[in-house]
Amino acid sequence: VSNAKAVIFADSLQEAISDIQSSLGPSVTYYSLGSSESQSLQAKNINQEIARSPSYEPASVAVRCSERLLLVYTSGTTGLPKAAVVSHTRSALLSLMMWITSHCHCTTQPVGILGAGQGVLGGTTLAIRAKFSASQFWSDCVKYRATIAQYIGEICRYLLAQPVRPEESQHTVRLMFGNGVKPQIWKQFQERFGVKLIGEFYGATEGNCAIVNFENRVGAVGFGTRIAPFLYPITLVKVDPETNEVLRDKNGVCIKAEPGEPGELVGKIVKGNPVREFDGYVDDKSTSKKVISDVFTKGDMAFSTGDILIMDELGYMYFRDRTGDTFRWRGENVSTNEVEAVISNSIQLQDAVVYGVEVPGNEGRAGMAAIVDDSSSVDVTQLGASLARSLPAYARPLFLRFVKEADTTGTFKLKKNKLRDEGFDISVVQDPIFYLNPSSKQYEPLTAQVYKDIVSGRIRL
Repeated sequence: VSNAKAVIFADSLQEAISDIQSSLGPSVTYYSLGSSESQSLQAKNINQEIARSPSYEPASVAVRCSERLLLVYTSGTTGLPKAAVVSHTRSALLSLMMWITSHCHCTTQPVGILGAGQGVLGGTTLAIRAKFSASQFWSDCVKYRATIAQYIGEICRYLLAQPVRPEESQHTVRLMFGNGVKPQIWKQFQERFGVKLIGEFYGATEGNCAIVNFENRVGAVGFGTRIAPFLYPITLVKVDPETNEVLRDKNGVCIKAEPGEPGELVGKIVKGNPVREFDGYVDDKSTSKKVISDVFTKGDMAFSTGDILIMDELGYMYFRDRTGDTFRWRGENVSTNEVEAVISNSIQLQDAVVYGVEVPGNEGRAGMAAIVDDSSSVDVTQLGASLARSLPAYARPLFLRFVKEADTTGTFKLKKNKLRDEGFDISVVQDPIFYLNPSSKQYEPLTAQVYKDIVSGRIRL
């Protein structure tokens, strides 16, 4: 997709690279980050290549600000990940926004686990761990004298779940910056770990709707001015909760959501404006799906985030949910279409609908599948084994509900809203429900006692 001319890989990924080498074409050059050259891949050792290279500064190359700097792959909210285009201008603006925010209330040069852009833009020391460890997080912060750390909402919950250890009060982290921390644990997190400022933000690499909350406004993902909205033209527009289509007035223009009303966040696209431009994706079809017209006025265009937010009277915005067929679990975006396809293939193409349900004490939404099984013929054990083979752990449904028939729209699309609202509450649902037992890793019947244990937290999914 990227038309890459070279691939740089770590030694640990040699086998993975070998598996796909035949599909990349003969013109790709391979560079290994390991201590020796890889003969099987005919890869060059990049450290040796650098040592053999001239030590003087290379000649300057003139580039236009609008040219592509790099591609960042999305997490795949509506299917496979898409290659989002990042221009030189957008990269600088994103890094600058992060840099300014990371300096909030910081009096000394920051050391942060905050993103490579900070090291490039301002020389910030960057500490990166190969894999997140909740038990070692504060120890690492102490070891590297970190003053700033980045999070996703799940990380904050994982840290709170850890037993108390001395390092959590010995660190020098003053700011934690990221997105997804739940309002319910915001203050608890700050009080336990002594982090003075939570810098919650909202944004997508390819989008033009980045907003930031750097005032410790609990639960807010950012701020949008209501006094002078023309300064930063983003808004919330009403959508049909059943179809997720934007609602329009008699003139065909989108209807803005009032304070307290949920709406999809959109940002006006202005060609040639580095802040308001939408660079899109490598795939033009994917780009067109994220652009809607006649939003603020007739004839204009806007970037569609696909996210539902709520704005309060002051302009602070709060994340509500995603539109479309996705939900987040364990810090990952789960595409319901992909999970539905795997289930359908495992049960001889019978209907299945996947959605996310809330589980008390957990971030995001857990996967649940309603499977049409009018003859009670589905082998739950076999289905579980198939899901384990075909899906990553975070994408496997934690609950299976077996229904006699599917509720569909006039265009034969499976309805999810009612199923989502009912969740896995067995006092409401009369259909058989199975849950993925975290101990046995098998689907087992959901009983009244098990339901109580899950809700109370005695069973942790």
